[in-house]
Amino acid sequence: MTDLAPFVVPNLAARRASALVRSIVRTFLFGLIVVWSAFPILYVIVSSLKSQKEIFKFPPDLLFTPTLEHYVSLATTWNGYFATLGNSLIVAVGATILACAASILSGFVYSRYTNRLLAGSVLYLIAIRLLPPIVVTLPLFPLVDALKLSDTHFILIVLYATFWVSLCTMIMKTFIDKIPRTLDEAAMVDGATTLQTLTRVIFPLALQGVAACAIFVFIFSWNEYLFALIFTTQHAKTAPLIISEVMDSVSGTNWGVLFAGVTVQLMPVTLLVIFAQKFLIAGLTAGSVKG
Repeated sequence: MTDLAPFVVPNLAARRASALVRSIVRTFLFGLIVVWSAFPILYVIVSSLKSQKEIFKFPPDLLFTPTLEHYVSLATTWNGYFATLGNSLIVAVGATILACAASILSGFVYSRYTNRLLAGSVLYLIAIRLLPPIVVTLPLFPLVDALKLSDTHFILIVLYATFWVSLCTMIMKTFIDKIPRTLDEAAMVDGATTLQTLTRVIFPLALQGVAACAIFVFIFSWNEYLFALIFTTQHAKTAPLIISEVMDSVSGTNWGVLFAGVTVQLMPVTLLVIFAQKFLIAGLTAGSVKG
């Protein structure tokens, strides 16, 4: 054993040095990713608090006197912006509720029942999700207009929920697959119907998956632009459309007002992601580990 000591110590030191190097590299890469992701958001927020002349000053001033003039201008010159935030909230909440309700039902069916029709429809769900939204909007426009649904909250709620229900179904299926079937059988032995089993047994245990789906749908609905542009004009107009109007203003883009509007638009979803990140991670990694 003493004869091996001169070889063991250098090997141990080399392994420790290698582990230290890997740790430093991982920390550096993580910091780089954080800076890359956070810098645009911080730039927008800080710029919304600068005067118009200071926004594009180079080199930028790290110390400056904050001003709320752009937020005041947003509320006065673009006074419809905060009303459209209300529209965005109505549409986002409505689409989230509809998508989650449909996904928990369909996810339960895909998890607990198996046949060739269901297996084939899974491929359809995945394939239809790969289509770009513009492919769907063009043929839908005359139909929506004929049904008198243009410029309504209802059409946006249905479109946003439909766009996400396929992916959310697969997420819910993954979460429900992890719930033992013996719980279903025990509930049915006690006299529970299929609907009661779903609502009283499956739903509480799959709540984390429902939360993940709700976050995905809400963020998409809150920020979506294309469907809102095509299917709304005035009454159901959402906040992203006002931001695009600020950019396309005839008098030129008022960057301070634009940054203020983007900041207001970003804050709710940013806070939502921060406080519900564990549900987002659970949704993104659903199915990656076999339970």
